[in-house]
Amino acid sequence: MRTARLLGVGRAFYHVISRVVDRRMVFQAKDKEIFRRILRNQEAFSGVRVITYCLMDNHFHLLLEVPDREELAPLDEAGLLEVLPLLYDEDTVEGVRQELERARLAGDERWHKEILDRHEKRRGSLAHFMKALKLRVSFYMNKRLGRVGTLWEERYKSVLIEDSEAALLTVAAYIDLNPVRAGMAAKPEDYRWCGYGEAVGGGRRAALAREGLGRALDEALRDSGFRHNWERTLTRYRVLLYEEGRAVAGDEQRGEPGRLGMASEEVEAVVNSGGKMSLGEALRHRVRYFCDGAVLGSAEFVDGVFEREKAKGRRFGGKRKTGARRMRGADWGELRVLRDLQKDVMGK
Repeated sequence: MRTARLLGVGRAFYHVISRVVDRRMVFQAKDKEIFRRILRNQEAFSGVRVITYCLMDNHFHLLLEVPDREELAPLDEAGLLEVLPLLYDEDTVEGVRQELERARLAGDERWHKEILDRHEKRRGSLAHFMKALKLRVSFYMNKRLGRVGTLWEERYKSVLIEDSEAALLTVAAYIDLNPVRAGMAAKPEDYRWCGYGEAVGGGRRAALAREGLGRALDEALRDSGFRHNWERTLTRYRVLLYEEGRAVAGDEQRGEPGRLGMASEEVEAVVNSGGKMSLGEALRHRVRYFCDGAVLGSAEFVDGVFEREKAKGRRFGGKRKTGARRMRGADWGELRVLRDLQKDVMGK
């Protein structure tokens, strides 16, 4: 008999792991992209939030926030039809739409509610989330590999995690460091298919990854209305990530194995910078300031351009008094820009 899972009360957090049968290395780069899309679509439908994740060649890790079902806003007809295309083809979605319309035109509220409840019961549930995720990935992989049968080694493992920043960020770091420990990447930001790598990479997909990590901070755990700030999340999490990811030398005499990771010099540099990227690290990334900052230079230079343009009555309203704005995402020294960019400042 299977042991019953340990489940939290109300909102709860879980570290979930699942492996491919025989631990075969089946997930290639294109498969991981599909896997991530399925994961994000399931997240949008279910109300379960991904704090971070890591997709490896034969297994995956997820850190999930499962909401309190009592506090999850119920689906209405418009909401259901908005999220169904994330999971089903056009014919299936149209079938549900027509069924809802028939119930509404018949004035049968009970029938209408039964249709919504059919989908509602699958939301806010760890079991339903994992079942749907693994099933959809199995369908895709079996078709690509020309195989049938189960893709997964066994039922997924889950660990109930305390809703504290210390516990959540430690588990998140363990997950995001998987490719470093496996020798697949020198640094966690170099790996495309983990939450941290996706968040640092910027672009349209980064927002969800950044929000996920932000949900693990004490401020967000205490206040559901807390507004996430990626710069604050990044500096706090990056220090922990590098400290936990420090390489460890083995000791043959004691029979102690070593551990792959970042060199001590790299770790100390990150810790001493308070988690901010150095100028050299930043310049290896796509930096929006260089394309969209409007004016870049010293505060004196940027303010000079600002005053000149303002005197001509161009660009700026009366409320803005100064021109120079600090640059986010790294230690830029005395450099300033005219435009205070808020989103996707740093990319790959």
